[in-house]
Amino acid sequence: MAISNITAIIKRELYTYFNSPVAYVFIVIFLGLTGFFTFMINNFFEMNESTLGGFFQWHPWLYLFLVPAAGMHLWADERRLGTLELFFTMPVTYAQAITAKFLAAWLFIAIALVLTFPMVITVSYLGNPDYGVIACGYIGSILLAGSYLAISGMTSAITRSQVVSFIISVVICLFLILAGWPPVTDLLVNWAPVQLVDIVSAFSVMPHFANIQRGVVDLRDIVYFLSIILFCLMTTGIILKNHAAG
Repeated sequence: MAISNITAIIKRELYTYFNSPVAYVFIVIFLGLTGFFTFMINNFFEMNESTLGGFFQWHPWLYLFLVPAAGMHLWADERRLGTLELFFTMPVTYAQAITAKFLAAWLFIAIALVLTFPMVITVSYLGNPDYGVIACGYIGSILLAGSYLAISGMTSAITRSQVVSFIISVVICLFLILAGWPPVTDLLVNWAPVQLVDIVSAFSVMPHFANIQRGVVDLRDIVYFLSIILFCLMTTGIILKNHAAG
């Protein structure tokens, strides 16, 4: 019963995504920006290397705006339209609904990511890339997107406004980037204790994503991303239950 409920909601959400021009605009913008940053900003052809490192290194920044834009409506629309209470009168639990909505949005982003396969074809044509490293890059990218999306879902549950949800999630995701970004940590070292800098850096997505992108699949990095996702989904459940009780 639980699986059927989750599957039904996923299908409904995906239909909603692809029945709207917004989904196609998102995919076109994502593909356009990834191509622009990879080939133009990174001077891909001048590097003379058959690698997608320059492609993946921009994902934390691209997802910073695109993923919150894809996830800001998850619960904000339900609250704004007053259908949240109606939604939970159906034979579905909070856990099932939250999981299903998250998985549908995550699958949508994964589809957009899969459509970047011409990048792989390009490096395969130009040389002999390490496909293991490329696969790790895609794994790290989808985990990073899932983390950002879980945060966006949590902020979407807080407010009825999609714009407010978008702004809050961007700020949180930006913190997770800057917390471990070398220019920021180097600046913090000048006036803060090393222990404090290490604590702040531990929250950053950058070193974990960089490790996976290099082809180093460490269980600690996987656990880091899954912990963010699980924490945000559980927090989303608490927020929605409080709204329903109120």
